[in-house]
Amino acid sequence: MSWQSRLPPELLWQAAAQSPLLVALFDEQDVLQYANPSFCHAYGVAEGEQLSWANLMRRNHAQREGSLIETDDIETWLHQVSARRGKLPVRSFEADLCDGRWIWMTETLLHNGWMLCQACDVTQLRHDERALRQALQRAVRDKQTDTLTQISSRAHILRLLQRDLKRLSVSGRPLCLAVLDLDHFKQINDQYGHPFGDRVLVNFAARVQRQLRRSDRFGRLGGEEFLLILPDLQPHDATTVLTRLCEDIAQPVSLGEQPAFRYTVSIGLTLAHPDETADRLYARADRALYLAKQGGRNRVVALG
Repeated sequence: MSWQSRLPPELLWQAAAQSPLLVALFDEQDVLQYANPSFCHAYGVAEGEQLSWANLMRRNHAQREGSLIETDDIETWLHQVSARRGKLPVRSFEADLCDGRWIWMTETLLHNGWMLCQACDVTQLRHDERALRQALQRAVRDKQTDTLTQISSRAHILRLLQRDLKRLSVSGRPLCLAVLDLDHFKQINDQYGHPFGDRVLVNFAARVQRQLRRSDRFGRLGGEEFLLILPDLQPHDATTVLTRLCEDIAQPVSLGEQPAFRYTVSIGLTLAHPDETADRLYARADRALYLAKQGGRNRVVALG
C-alpha cells in the first residue's frame, strides 16, 4: 500500500490550515477556489471568498493591503503581470506585502489547468542578498518582455513555442498557433506618425491580453506582427475565439487626439502536428496570414 493511499485527505487540509506557509488554489479561469488562513490574512481574503486573481489584485491596490503594488496604473500593472502569470509549469519570485513582509512565491500549474500558489516569509534574509536577487529577477523579466507592449519578447515567445511543441510530442493534446498582423500599419505610421503607431501597438496588445486565457502565450515578433499560442484548442474552436477577437479589435477606440480611431487585424491560424518543427509550423501560419490579407484583411484564415 502506497503512502498516498494511507494518508487521510482531511489531514492534508488540516496541515494547510495550520501551516504558516501561504497556500491558495486558483482554477483554470484564475478564480480563487481555496486559501488557507495564512493566505487569507496576508491578502485580505474572507474565508470561502471566491474572486479572480485580477480582482484580488485590484482590491489589494485600492485598499493598500496584500500585495504591495507601487503604481497608480493598476490596469497596466495587471497587463504586464498577466503576460508572465501561468506561462511556465513552475514560476518562483519574490514579492512585497503591504504589511512590510517579503515573501517567496511559487506558482505551480497542475495538469487540469489549476494553479497552486505557495509562499513563505523571507523577511529575515539579508537586505544586500535580497537586492542582488531582485536585480537578477528584473534582468530576467526585462529580457523576456517586449519593451513597448510589455508582452513576451520575440525570443521569449519563440522559446515558449519550442517548449510547447516538445510537450505536444508527449501529451498529444491539441496546440494551435496564430500569427497576427495589424492591417495597413504603414499607412497609420505615415498618416499619424510613429509615436501614434506605437500607441496603436500598445492598445492592440492590451486588448488582446484581456481576452486570453491564463494558459495562452502572446508575444510580439517585431513591428506590427504578433504570435499567439493556444493550447488545448482545436482549429474550429480557435477560429471562433480569433474571429471574436477580430470583431472586438475593429471597434473604435479613443487614442490620443483620435476619439474614435479604428484599425483591424488579420490572423493566420494552424494546428501543430506531432514532432513538427517551430519553423515549419510558423511558415504554415504565416501562409494562412497571407491568405487572410489577400482575402480582404480583418479576418481569420486557418490552414491544416
